[in-house]
Amino acid sequence: MTGLNRATRRRLLQLPQVPSVWEGDRRPLSTGLSIASSPAIDPTNSHPDGDCILWVDGSQGVVRAMDVVPDETGHEAIVRTLLRAMEHPHNPGKPARPQKIVVRDRETQFYLRGVLQDLEIVLDYVPELPLIDEIFRGFQDATDTRPPQLPPQFADQLLEKAEGLWQDAPWEVLGDHQILEIELNRWDLHSVYASVMGMLGMEYGVLLYRSLDSLKQFRQRVLANESLEQMEEAFLGQDCLFLTFESGEDEDEDVLELVDPDSEITPVFGTLHPLEGIRSFLYDEEALSLLVILEALHRFMRQHRRKFEGDAFPAVSSKYKIPVPEGAEVETAALSVKVSTLPDLADELFAMVEDDEEPFFPVIRDDLVPEHSFLSLGVMPWEMVERMRSHVDHHQGGEPTESGEGLPVILIQTSRPKAKAMVDEIKEAGGIRGICFNPGSDPFVGDHYDLGLLQTANGELHLFGEFEEDDPTHIQARKKWEQRCKKTRGYCGLVVAKGLTGASRGNPNIKDMVALFEVKAISSDELGLGLLERKFAVDWV
Repeated sequence: MTGLNRATRRRLLQLPQVPSVWEGDRRPLSTGLSIASSPAIDPTNSHPDGDCILWVDGSQGVVRAMDVVPDETGHEAIVRTLLRAMEHPHNPGKPARPQKIVVRDRETQFYLRGVLQDLEIVLDYVPELPLIDEIFRGFQDATDTRPPQLPPQFADQLLEKAEGLWQDAPWEVLGDHQILEIELNRWDLHSVYASVMGMLGMEYGVLLYRSLDSLKQFRQRVLANESLEQMEEAFLGQDCLFLTFESGEDEDEDVLELVDPDSEITPVFGTLHPLEGIRSFLYDEEALSLLVILEALHRFMRQHRRKFEGDAFPAVSSKYKIPVPEGAEVETAALSVKVSTLPDLADELFAMVEDDEEPFFPVIRDDLVPEHSFLSLGVMPWEMVERMRSHVDHHQGGEPTESGEGLPVILIQTSRPKAKAMVDEIKEAGGIRGICFNPGSDPFVGDHYDLGLLQTANGELHLFGEFEEDDPTHIQARKKWEQRCKKTRGYCGLVVAKGLTGASRGNPNIKDMVALFEVKAISSDELGLGLLERKFAVDWV
């Protein structure tokens, strides 16, 4: 059994000990139970088909830490969550060490007894955990009372229309400022204004605004460079129906699958309203109106798609007789729907972007480093560096001064296919120019970070890690990093390795190494970005 190292034990013993009893447990997620929206969950560790780990303060009745992990994960996971509950608890908790811990599983009790020795924490077994039981009942009650995402009588038809929109791919020829007016005159909707998302490859779908005022107001507020709090208010202030598409890699149990079982794309239906906020399910009339709108949009794109190639957006208008959806209680068999382009509005919306004279803010991409990779800051001995220069699949050479204990490196370890894909993307960008740590903040929650950035030769910036500014472990690692970079004349390295789930996890050997990039360490002053703040990214041209 792996135990805590001495440094960790000393750090934990420095935490104030509070006279509290904490409950801890690990339970499988039942079918249909989704807790991914809980603010207590770390979304980067979320596994919807796995086990939920909870640590709660029974004295205060608050959740201190929570994770969802694959069910095959060992007992180490419950310890990792416990350590976070002690050192980095969720609000309103403060860093602390409990006086007593209770669990309801004997095997967990025996495991924790070995790990937590010398931490002056009493560990007991109890047959029931009332607070955790209540939390899980709350999860289940919320799931049981939640309406279905789509009305059952219209679900299959809507999924078929969503599949049709995906195949039509209107975002290949329409920008999100090129608005289509769809006159429905039914179900309290006179017209909706369709804004197609996806031309920039960020998020695919269509927003169907119930009024032009809502559409224009949202765009004006985005361009005003408002705070995150104001942006969230603006986002929730939109008045529209929507259909968006999510990648299958991020698939949630509550997201309905497309008709095509082999598809990796799933549709998400919903509505936004200033008084209701965002709602991820539809009522009957909303489902009916979407069925008719999507069919009209499909026919319009099939008829006129070629007219929009080359960024053209001429004045076009067509009327269609759309059959009333099966299951609708409507007195007529078909509805007349008119679809028209709005070229003048498109020019007006595009002009908003051109007239915006706000300073340029760099976009930090976070899609280069694969999710759930193992990441560490360390040093590679010079003998190993020399071996890697001739053994790895890809090597970008540098001119480091070989002094000190070795080359300071960032290690990113993932699966073999993902490691290869990452290296290929770096090569397509011309290699890596440098590695930098830059201050960052999230004004929405008040957190401050040390952001690890890779700059590729084409000038793009890629985030490889967010480290809490006051984390003592990272502070010490950064201090050593700076000292080692001085000895190498400003050189450091990026190591990409495979073997994430094998025995070499966290300590890859030479056969696991895929690439070595020897690059310059760039200072934050040299990069000239200043304090980076997290902002909303908007898919606009």
